[in-house]
Amino acid sequence: MEQQKVDMFIMTNSSSLPTQQIPFIREKLLAMDDSKWLALSTVKFKNPFVALMLSIFLGCYGADRFYLEETSKGASKLLTCGGLGIWTIVDWFLISDATKEYNFAKLTNYLLY
Repeated sequence: MEQQKVDMFIMTNSSSLPTQQIPFIREKLLAMDDSKWLALSTVKFKNPFVALMLSIFLGCYGADRFYLEETSKGASKLLTCGGLGIWTIVDWFLISDATKEYNFAKLTNYLLY
């Protein structure tokens, strides 16, 4: 039963997590106590596609970074008009991975504590 819960969690959330971290996540989930599953089911991950769309359409205002709760970077992008457009364009390529790393950090907080 435990194996099925872990597989279901990974299948459901694999698109929101870094691919290279899936084996680590699987190992930690298998070792996790059953009492933590309820708390884990309440974790809401940020969608990398939403972050990408925010970056494309509102990136010069820092909306993508505000979405990831990176207020200092969001404010910097807002005040500099996306780093004069350069930072905005760079984020089009980096924001999906940044979103996945944000989700991994959020999950790790639940798994380790």
